[in-house]
Amino acid sequence: MTQLTHFNAAGAAHMVDVGAKNATERLAVAEGSIDMLPATLDLILQGSHKKGDVLGIARIAGIMASKRTADLIPLCHPIPLTHVDIELTAEPAQNRVVCRTTAKTVGQTGVEMEALTATQVALLTIYDMCKAVDRAMVIRDVRLLEKAGGKSGHWRRDESNP
Repeated sequence: MTQLTHFNAAGAAHMVDVGAKNATERLAVAEGSIDMLPATLDLILQGSHKKGDVLGIARIAGIMASKRTADLIPLCHPIPLTHVDIELTAEPAQNRVVCRTTAKTVGQTGVEMEALTATQVALLTIYDMCKAVDRAMVIRDVRLLEKAGGKSGHWRRDESNP
């Protein structure tokens, strides 16, 4: 296992210096889900929720959050994102919505935090918009699925050992 990079030799937290790293294409894919009552999912899918298009608003919230990640995570570098895609997929058999975010940039550091932040905020937005009818919703399994680019290369989660 490598060393934690956000601590200097004295053990103090610091922002990692990425100035000497080469700019490369970077990609990260994150996923998570929100479980809910069947009636809550029906409201979302029918578009009859009084607050409007729940999934559309959650998608926009996630994209906005990805662009503000460095404002939320203290030692995260501000990154010029080149693309953010958020897929929200209803799974009625499991009474849930799955969020999958893909974030891309060309830069000196990765976009894992942006993809994870976007996923979490999109799911939190669904919770916020639906909490009046279902306070028991559960956000689950927010995790990185894949990252590519940079010195460490390509990594993909082994789904047999999530």
